[in-house]
Amino acid sequence: MRKLVYYIATTLDGFIAGPDGADPTGPGGFWPVPDDYLHHLVSEYPETLPGPARQAFGITDQGSRFDTVLEGRHSYEVGLKAGVTDAYPHLRHLVFSRTLGSSPDPAVEVIGQDPIATVRELKRHDGKDVWVIGGGALAGALYPEIDQLIIKLAPLTIGAGIPLFGRDAVFTPRTWRLTDHTVLDSGALFLTYTRTQTGNEPA
Repeated sequence: MRKLVYYIATTLDGFIAGPDGADPTGPGGFWPVPDDYLHHLVSEYPETLPGPARQAFGITDQGSRFDTVLEGRHSYEVGLKAGVTDAYPHLRHLVFSRTLGSSPDPAVEVIGQDPIATVRELKRHDGKDVWVIGGGALAGALYPEIDQLIIKLAPLTIGAGIPLFGRDAVFTPRTWRLTDHTVLDSGALFLTYTRTQTGNEPA
C-alpha cells in the first residue's frame, strides 16, 4: 500500500519556516542551499523540485518516490504570490482549503473536505507514495496518517517560527525507526524515519 510521506526541510530547532511563513529559500530568505544539497535533491528526489527549477536544470526524470503532492492553502499561496499556479505540474497536485474556492489552475485540485478522508482514499489506490509538502498545519492535521518522515535537517537555528507540525498540533507521542540517512559535507542531513507500531496503533 502506498505511504503518506512528510518530506520537509527543518532547522535544528524544529522549524520549517520563519514566523511569517514566507519561503525561507526565496529572495531575501535565510535558508542556505549549498551545492551538495542541491545535487542530492536532483539525484535522489527529482520529483520534489518545482517545475521552474526542473526546467532550469533540464530535469525530465519523473522520480521513483512520489506521484502525488499535498499542500495546504498557506503553502500554496507562497507560489501564487510568485505567479506560479502549479509548482508541480509533473505530479497530481492537491491543495486543501475551505476558503480558496475555485482552483487558480485547472491541473490543481482544491479539496475542501477532511484531509484525513482524502488521504485514506488515496492510500486505497495503487501508485507511488503521497508527499505532504506542508505547511505545518496540514502536516499536523494529517499526523495520524503519516507513515514516513523524510527530514532534510539544515545546520541552522532560527529561534522561532512555524513548527514541524504547525502551531496547533495535538500532543500525541509517537515513535519512529531510522531507516535511512545521508550526511552531506555542507552539514545537512537527510533522515528517513518509518513509523513504528505502538500498542493498537496501525503500522
